[in-house]
Amino acid sequence: MLKIMCGGSEILPKIINFPDGTMKIDLENITENVSYEIVWRYENETEFVQLIYITEHLHSLGYYDISLNMPYLPNARMDRVKADSEVFTLKYFSKLINSLGFKNVRVIDVHSSVGAALVDHITVESPEKYIRQAMEMSGIDKDNDCIFFPDEGSCKRYSSIFSDFANVAFGIKKRDWKTGQILGLDIHGTVPDGKNVFIIDDICSYGGTVYHSALKLKELGCKKVFAYFTHCENSIAKGELFNGDLIENVFTTNSLCTLSTEEYPKLSIINCL
Repeated sequence: MLKIMCGGSEILPKIINFPDGTMKIDLENITENVSYEIVWRYENETEFVQLIYITEHLHSLGYYDISLNMPYLPNARMDRVKADSEVFTLKYFSKLINSLGFKNVRVIDVHSSVGAALVDHITVESPEKYIRQAMEMSGIDKDNDCIFFPDEGSCKRYSSIFSDFANVAFGIKKRDWKTGQILGLDIHGTVPDGKNVFIIDDICSYGGTVYHSALKLKELGCKKVFAYFTHCENSIAKGELFNGDLIENVFTTNSLCTLSTEEYPKLSIINCL
């Protein structure tokens, strides 16, 4: 979803499709202003085309002081290629974003440092305030409960931010490298018996890694398990995290997830826009 912020006012583009599938876009109430902010809450790549058209339209009107508020960086997973046949989508996405000449591009908790390096004028916001808000909502006690990172990547990403916690642990996945299936994981660190655990990661598709983490943590005697993802895809509903009593709550921001918290009561969405 795209919207334009202009002098405290919000402008929602009116978009319809012609029979051939191309778009007709109307931007009503555009008024002369010193700056504009385009807010992009990513849902699909069609919105990228809309972003290009809308930004170029503003340029045509003489407006160049434009920033992009894009909490989730699309294509961030495709941060490298392993064969000449693979298209380096993140590189080309970033190249097109740069061509639009934004004064600033805001993202939160970018999945890869490659993405941060490829985008011009980028500001990468730490997710700490959203994570600590989720911890407060969960009643997590930093002196007694445990924070858990489901893999070495998330441990490296977040451990320095939460150095005030007495109990920290992380997982190392055991995977079938032929199928990619997660077989389980080993846990390293301190997981106190009978205490709550708060799992932290940046992005979630189906939640398989966190599911296996929670299974192992429960085996080790932890009490309640909570999970936080900065960016959560709607596909999480097709996984196991919302089923049964393994996970108490899943927290995420509204950068990406559009699921209903009424339909999925274990889901809590924190505003980042």
